[in-house]
Amino acid sequence: MMLSVAPAALVLAVAWICPSYALYFHIGETERKCFIEEIPDETMVIGKYRTQLWDKTTNSFLPSTPGLGMHVEIKDPDAKIILSRQYGSDGRFTFTSHTPGEHQICLHSNSTKMALFAGGKLRVHLEIQVGEHTNNYPEIAAKDKLTELQLRVRQLLDQIEQIQKEQNYQRYREERFRMTSESTNQRVLWWSIAQTLILIITGIWQMKHLKSFFEAKKLV
Repeated sequence: MMLSVAPAALVLAVAWICPSYALYFHIGETERKCFIEEIPDETMVIGKYRTQLWDKTTNSFLPSTPGLGMHVEIKDPDAKIILSRQYGSDGRFTFTSHTPGEHQICLHSNSTKMALFAGGKLRVHLEIQVGEHTNNYPEIAAKDKLTELQLRVRQLLDQIEQIQKEQNYQRYREERFRMTSESTNQRVLWWSIAQTLILIITGIWQMKHLKSFFEAKKLV
């Protein structure tokens, strides 16, 4: 079964402002929801989701049955698939970006269990964590036996590292924008030169044509 992509992908360019967010959305049987996340290179991203199925009897969303699953597909800025996997009704996916830029995160329900929908709709709760927000600091503190001060220093170091990555990503974006601007300016310049040459050639041709016409009519 072919899955139709939503008319407009939901754009969530919030990695620079808030590296962690949660939301929920509704999808139909054949609907595919895609999100765009701007991520620096070498940055870990963790996504968690849980699904709820609409129950007509209670007129509310209830936890989905175990047979209902979600397919997660993630593409990097070069449209290369870096993750494509089937999960259950609740799931957790992880990936690390190797190319800075817009990563596309798409989710859709599995096509083999559509009878579970029974014409209803599915609510998906999605949480995305980026960078140092993916770290479980209580677990790190217990594993490495860190004091509260040491743990705080560790958090600050991770935050500084993430800030550096984000700054590098902004410089990367600025460089690409500058290259695009220079390329556009060059094209405009060459187009202006080409237009000028065309006008000059057209003017010369018209002058010669008029001269030949007048000579033929013995007006000159």
